[in-house]
Amino acid sequence: MRTDDELRREIGKITWFHSIDLRPGITTPGHANERFTLSLLNLPADLTGKTVLDIGCWDGFYSFECERRGAKRVVAADVWESAGRAGFDLAREELGSAVEPVQASVYDLPGVLGGERFDLVLFLGVLYHLRHPLLGIEKVAACTKPGGLCFVDTLVDVGALTDGRPMMAFYPGDEVNHDPTTWWAPNIFALQAMLKASGFANAYSVVQLFAGDRTIAHAVKATDEQCAQMAAEDDDSRHLRGTGWL
Repeated sequence: MRTDDELRREIGKITWFHSIDLRPGITTPGHANERFTLSLLNLPADLTGKTVLDIGCWDGFYSFECERRGAKRVVAADVWESAGRAGFDLAREELGSAVEPVQASVYDLPGVLGGERFDLVLFLGVLYHLRHPLLGIEKVAACTKPGGLCFVDTLVDVGALTDGRPMMAFYPGDEVNHDPTTWWAPNIFALQAMLKASGFANAYSVVQLFAGDRTIAHAVKATDEQCAQMAAEDDDSRHLRGTGWL
């Protein structure tokens, strides 16, 4: 077991995104706002017996928090393409955590996980980094149990909120915070519609942050039967059945 000084030296070798309490008086020097977001997520205080998938986990703050709240199984997924996985691995080791790391993009997760579905899926700070956001949400839905919850934290575009139409803004460069990895931001109406189109029976914005340009949304996954019915109705409406085109 490392001494406190040894642990601090190991922490100092890593670029941290999350601030994780590893020992009394020792917290990793992250620069994210995860504690503020956690206070607004409405994450269940007791996750005993639940399975959790944390997509885009980075250093694992939310994964370890769900484990602390009693989740029986937590899978932490990311591509770890920028700062690497060293922070997650050190935190996991120091906490004696059983959180399971999976290196995969959201697009590949249903296959990598063998079709497993989870009671709670966290999709925090990921959607706006996707080139194909609707496909990403469909993959998230495929990983969520019928009746399960999905929590989404995402950038939303405040310029498209005025008339109730679902819209998305496209950022081809580094227009958002000089970050070239940000591609899209839906408005809240689009986010809700995308979630419902992907198999969530109920989706709503819980809170808007930072002058309205970010939101936390909750969505409940529909049953398999409801999903099949929604898909059939969508197919009928989009392929012009009965109009003479088919």
